[in-house]
Amino acid sequence: MVPSAMHTAVQAIIREHQQLAVVVNGMQRFVERVDAHAQTPDPIVFRAMLYYIREYPEQIHHPKEDCYLFARLRMRTADLDEIIEELEHQHAQGEAKVRELERAFTRYELADEAAFAALRESVHEYARFFAEHRRLEEELILPAALRFLTPEDWTEIDAAFGANRDPFEGMKTESDLDHLFEMVVKALPDFGG
Repeated sequence: MVPSAMHTAVQAIIREHQQLAVVVNGMQRFVERVDAHAQTPDPIVFRAMLYYIREYPEQIHHPKEDCYLFARLRMRTADLDEIIEELEHQHAQGEAKVRELERAFTRYELADEAAFAALRESVHEYARFFAEHRRLEEELILPAALRFLTPEDWTEIDAAFGANRDPFEGMKTESDLDHLFEMVVKALPDFGG
């Protein structure tokens, strides 16, 4: 999907999906390298990727979609109710999936080889989960939003996606998380998206 030049929210959603895809790809490459007994980055890099996923999509991106984009779409059409329900369910599942990734990585750090298979499966499961979620949003929800939403809807949605909503008091969250994303990408130069 090509982002609409007039809708900040559409551009933000696609950009955030792309950034998350780079992080998820980095996690997959990390486990591939462990599996191949190749040199891997310091485990703190994997922890940074987990932190990014927990704080950006789970605390900022998904709540904005639920509160603004999905709510407005529901006001304009019932055609997307099942898809929106599925996406909201996935948003709720996301936090549990991140906790599972964290547990699997901690077990790997403590038990090394004995726990690696579970880590690899958790990473690949999260990648599949994210890919399907992204597909539903970009191929079904965003085109429908461009079709059904009014200019007034877009004004509110664009403002919400353009604003920094800070889950950490006193922190420039989106700027700090963008910085974290850049650090993760630099730490994994051959892991890029």
